[in-house]
Amino acid sequence: MTSKFQPGPIFAQMVLADEINRATPKTQSALLEAMQEGTVTVMGSEYELPAPFFVLATQNPIEMEGTYVLPEAQIDRFLFKVLLPFPSQAVLESIVETTTGVQLQDAPEVLTPADVLNLQRWTREVPLSSELRANIARFVRATQPDLPEAPDMVRRFVRYGVSPRGAQSLVLASKARALMAGRHAVSMDDVHAVARPALRHRIQTNYEADANEIHVDDIIQTILDSVAATAA
Repeated sequence: MTSKFQPGPIFAQMVLADEINRATPKTQSALLEAMQEGTVTVMGSEYELPAPFFVLATQNPIEMEGTYVLPEAQIDRFLFKVLLPFPSQAVLESIVETTTGVQLQDAPEVLTPADVLNLQRWTREVPLSSELRANIARFVRATQPDLPEAPDMVRRFVRYGVSPRGAQSLVLASKARALMAGRHAVSMDDVHAVARPALRHRIQTNYEADANEIHVDDIIQTILDSVAATAA
């Protein structure tokens, strides 16, 4: 009797991991391979995932029972962490309208896979000045509490800061914003606009920060102001 490999739901171009912190460590480890390598390994055989490949994930911050902490290496693979407030009146009405009727909503195709791959390539081609690159490097180093560049707020409230992968994400997100705005180079406004979603999940605060109700977004803003003052 021979066995035949059956591709699972991970073999898609966009994967939604709902409440990812409820996945077991083994599942999260497998997802990390998919996010980093673009492959899945089963019984010693490696299978390539389709390109482009995206992972969207949600976390429920209210009910923590039965959840697992995401490994730092996996968190670092996510480009953005977006905070979603409770829906407004208009959005909530729209949700109710589109999900309680008999007609199923159809999502039209906006971009082909080739279009997305081209946009990714064009994003990387957007120029970044040496001055901005230096400022981003200063910013990332300033998130490390054990380095002399770190401001007092970081030394006091941060356990660990942004990795080099975080610096790469900040640059790529800034380039993407410039490209979407129709500009041919990255500006400091682009960096400031994407800094929070690109970095808030990469900075780990300590218990003292929690006790003093210090939010990681406040720390990011403090570092941005510090680097801007130094550059000026």
